[in-house]
Amino acid sequence: MVKVNEKVEVHDVEVLKWARELIESSPSYHVAGNEVVHSVDKNEIWRGEECLNLLAPEAPTSSIVRKLLSSEVGIRAAEGHIGPKQRWFAGTKYIDEIEALCMELLKKAFRVNYADHRLIASMIGNMAVYATMTEPGDPIMSMNQPFGGHSSNRLDGPAGIRGLDIHNIPMDPFELGVDLTEFEKVAREVKPKLVTLGASMTLFPFPVKEMHDIISEWDGKIFFDGAHQLGLIGAGMFQDPLKEGASVLTGSAGKTFSGPQSGIILWDEAEITEPLTDTIFPALAATHQVNRVAALAVSAAEFLAYGKEYMGQIVSNAKALGKALNDRGVTVLGAHKDYTETHQVIVDVSEYGGGYDVAQRLAEANIITNKNLIPKDRPEDWDEPSGLRIGTTEMTRYGMKEQEMEYTADLIVSLLEKKENAEQVKEKVVAFRRSFNKIHYCFED
Repeated sequence: MVKVNEKVEVHDVEVLKWARELIESSPSYHVAGNEVVHSVDKNEIWRGEECLNLLAPEAPTSSIVRKLLSSEVGIRAAEGHIGPKQRWFAGTKYIDEIEALCMELLKKAFRVNYADHRLIASMIGNMAVYATMTEPGDPIMSMNQPFGGHSSNRLDGPAGIRGLDIHNIPMDPFELGVDLTEFEKVAREVKPKLVTLGASMTLFPFPVKEMHDIISEWDGKIFFDGAHQLGLIGAGMFQDPLKEGASVLTGSAGKTFSGPQSGIILWDEAEITEPLTDTIFPALAATHQVNRVAALAVSAAEFLAYGKEYMGQIVSNAKALGKALNDRGVTVLGAHKDYTETHQVIVDVSEYGGGYDVAQRLAEANIITNKNLIPKDRPEDWDEPSGLRIGTTEMTRYGMKEQEMEYTADLIVSLLEKKENAEQVKEKVVAFRRSFNKIHYCFED
């Protein structure tokens, strides 16, 4: 946070200054608008064609999904539930069809009784769960940093906004999972109304059934925030939390599920259907971007057709990349457990300058990753942590397999060990990336 002439600014002041000066120097607002289009085009060429995108929260969508995101239905309003008497507006008969198809496709993809598509982000889905299943002051347990806990389930997110009494789930820093013995001790003391299993650093399954058995003694519930694992769950490549005792599952459609940026919420229990749906509308969603809903529906159909093969390759690629980096001398977390059971690989790059420095150096060579706290860090090390998080979703959808993960590891290590400079590695990355320009595991136009 920076004070500029007594004005508080949380964003980068230099970038905002650039934008301000560009707008002021433009002969017309039309020119300023063109600059926005120009920035979009530059990003599409650089990130879309010339980079190895190894960010765990990203996935490219199919061309059909992209077209739907700019479709005419996106300007239409559709407040309320599906059906003419449930809507505030008339003229929604085709929107009802779109939303009904989306909802039923999601139910089928995840083998659940209930699904909702109206929340535009998974964090809002988390807010819906806390608003429905807790009261202010209720004790809950969730994961903290540096073990992968996400703000949406902590004091600075929806759980905090709800005014909940938040306690840490004990974690094992070596096994990278819940310390079940310690969890039982703490849970019996706290008696949480809700236990949230949600992590942005996620490598291995959680003991959902065992945790549910413990907290069910006082009617505690499990909430599974599957933002990252959602596609893997749907494809049967990861644990199925609702079948293991969780009451509700939220997730992001834009990560492993590989749809539009969107929230999804899923559940099986009839008794929470009405209160949860009432929280979604009218409390948290009114007009909810029907173009996004249409894109989500087609993504779900593509997932039903290709998801198992696609998700299987994502995990195989992550394991291959983890092994390749480890074989080349980079410290990879979870090596004793075959590195990962998800799309993520977590590496300790403290000997190469730390997560922030390494992520910036890799970006200069068109290799996109993100800094990440790892168990040996402190929460206050957020700006400059020891770790790096790598994901294989995007490159898998572009057709890369285990052999390409070996080459990706070579490129990363070459830069880390300063065998080549960023420009040399960048030339190789651009040539490599342009050999993979077709999106797989989706419908053709």
